[in-house]
Amino acid sequence: MKKLTINSLLIVVLFCTACGNLSKKETSDKNTISDEKVIEIATKAYAFGYPMILMDYTKKVSTNEEKPSSTGYAPINQIGHFRQFPDDKFTDVVKPNVDTYYSNSWYDLKAEPVVLSVPATDRYYLLPLYDAYSNVFFVPGTRTTGTGAHTFLITGPFWKGEIPEGMTQVKAPTNMVWMVGRTQVNSAEDGATVVAGFQDGMKVDLLSNYGQEYDVVAGIVSEDNKKIVPVDDTRALTTEKYFNKLAQLMADNPPAEADSSLVKEMKSIGIIAGQKFSIENFSPELIKKLNAIPEQEHQKWSDMSTGKINIGLNIVNGWMLITEGIGSYGVNYDFRAFIAFIGLGANLAEDAVYPSTSLDSEGNPIDGKNKYILHFDKDEIPPVNAFWSLTAYNSKDFLVGNPIDRFALGDRDNLTYNKDGSLDIYIQNSDPKGDKTSNWLPSTQEGLTNLTLRLYWPKESALDGTWIVPAVMKVE
Repeated sequence: MKKLTINSLLIVVLFCTACGNLSKKETSDKNTISDEKVIEIATKAYAFGYPMILMDYTKKVSTNEEKPSSTGYAPINQIGHFRQFPDDKFTDVVKPNVDTYYSNSWYDLKAEPVVLSVPATDRYYLLPLYDAYSNVFFVPGTRTTGTGAHTFLITGPFWKGEIPEGMTQVKAPTNMVWMVGRTQVNSAEDGATVVAGFQDGMKVDLLSNYGQEYDVVAGIVSEDNKKIVPVDDTRALTTEKYFNKLAQLMADNPPAEADSSLVKEMKSIGIIAGQKFSIENFSPELIKKLNAIPEQEHQKWSDMSTGKINIGLNIVNGWMLITEGIGSYGVNYDFRAFIAFIGLGANLAEDAVYPSTSLDSEGNPIDGKNKYILHFDKDEIPPVNAFWSLTAYNSKDFLVGNPIDRFALGDRDNLTYNKDGSLDIYIQNSDPKGDKTSNWLPSTQEGLTNLTLRLYWPKESALDGTWIVPAVMKVE
């Protein structure tokens, strides 16, 4: 065994002493922060991390396949397409839509970029790309890049290299990226022909494989991942496990420069990218308060979604319509978490807006045992450049099971308009029968019903507040 020299021994001693001093300093810093300040920082950190942790669980579910499947799921760095609409048994994402076929793709950009190829089409589509914090950072699609063919090179935050000719670089701010493509579907036949052909023309390749014949690597299927329900699993995490998961994810998905102030605060209580977070040095009283944060935050977001907490949003006739700050949130972490809570993967307002309500014209909850009418005057029909729909959800924001498997109504359906051009939609748990059946949107049998309007490529009147959604009227 080689003996240590005096100098090398001195270096070891100095190194260990420095480590000890650093550890003491970090502990000392923690001890100088009041319990109230720790709770304040931890609460902000919880909201900051919520979208990323929810996305990570969603990724585990969505990539848990050997190869792209008919459910739209696919292994990492591959693409899957939904070829049918979700139903009431679908619980992977809250408030799923039944207007478009999804194209689902998760990218891991740590090793190398991916190439996304999109064919030409005359169909309305959008392919929003989300960073790990649920911000939209680029949207290929009809509104933005037109209907021609495109080849995009999606690169990670640390990648440096040459852009191949014919490719458009898209710089992702994080290594985890989610693409949730949406393509307009007008009917089952349309979906099986026009839409399926367009989806089949989309390709995702690693840059090193692009333009070559190669064997696609099979994904790894985990039995544990099959059991995940993202919203429930995120909520079930203890505070310590939650912040450990956040710290792990931050190592590969660096916060934005604008987040530096909060990152510094999180570091002061031990939440540091790539390092283990522990509550063992906190007092029992403080640990109890920390462990209460998840339920408190979820209850707050739930109250925000039902209007019990006024969050300063534009609420008219009981409808909450968000037209500003959605899809790209800056440092508004609580709002970002709230949007992820009510519907992960929100679009930019320019691409789609989602007025939502759970209240009738009297301000009472929309109850499944009652009957309701949503009446649009001729000049109140939702103003869109693409299309619109109305969807009913249960109290957990999943689709409502019903005998005719109808989960939404919109301008692509065989709606019956009144003679004056107005429109009535009947929201109830039983068939109104006769001519009204075509305009029937089934609601829950009992309990709360939540409603969401979707306006794709909304006109300016829907964004500037000129257009107002009419109230939902209870039928006595």
